[in-house]
Amino acid sequence: MSQAPATAASVRSARIAAASFLLLTGFPGASAASPDAPLPKQGSTGATSTESLQTSAVPGGIFRFPLPDGADRAHYQGKPVMVHRGQVIVGVAIDTLPGDYEVELSGPGGTARHGFRVVAKTYPEQRITIANRRMVDPLPEDLERIRDERRRQLEKYDLFSNRKLDIVPFAKPVEGATSSPFGRRRILNDQPRSPHSGLDIVAATGTPIRAPAPGRVVLTGDLFFNGNTVFLDHGQGLVTMYCHMNGIDVSEGDEVMRGEVIGQVGATGRVTGAHLHWSVSLNGNRVDPTTVMEMLNGSGL
Repeated sequence: MSQAPATAASVRSARIAAASFLLLTGFPGASAASPDAPLPKQGSTGATSTESLQTSAVPGGIFRFPLPDGADRAHYQGKPVMVHRGQVIVGVAIDTLPGDYEVELSGPGGTARHGFRVVAKTYPEQRITIANRRMVDPLPEDLERIRDERRRQLEKYDLFSNRKLDIVPFAKPVEGATSSPFGRRRILNDQPRSPHSGLDIVAATGTPIRAPAPGRVVLTGDLFFNGNTVFLDHGQGLVTMYCHMNGIDVSEGDEVMRGEVIGQVGATGRVTGAHLHWSVSLNGNRVDPTTVMEMLNGSGL
């Protein structure tokens, strides 16, 4: 028996059904969002056409989808995630293995799980020669300091405050060329190291560094690898970090406004020249700052 040819509509419907593995309990009207679609305006439900579903993300990227009716909270891998203007916005760690993952939703309407797939992405390799070998092979007396600084930084990256979000627009903190994009696999003095967890922006020493959005200063200091460093908490798990600074103009506990100067570009810590290393973290995971800017600044709000 011959089979009727598939229509474009039926093929499209089959693809959507196969790709959208949303598991719901009590939440009506949920759908996934296009990775390139702007954030909905205030008051929008965030609903999008089923022809533009975002069903996957890459390591170091973002997965987002409309918050279903009846839900008001979301968690990913046990951590709370951002809900902004009707969208759930999830940061995916750069070391995430390809596979299927879930976001847990909860609220007055019950509970739900929203599934998505992480697909592999190959980031390019970057080889760097560091003249100060101690910055590649620390001395035994350096290790306790490095461990303590790592613990303090991870604590700040994991912050999830309920401050009112004011993250649109989300401005680049300093103008300049990108010398090293996010995600590059670093080889330092022929030794493999962790992937590059931020964006390196070249600028002259002393160039002002400005806050991309309002936030609270939650950490400052001269760190072993990072040099002079500032962490800003913008709310709901969005934390930014600035390092290798020449000088710091803020103190822990300060509230800063969008565009306020927090310090100057420098060459402190493990560097080969003056630049700003800028990291952006969502729900404790470092993500590509360029992706965050494109998502927020393309919203038309």
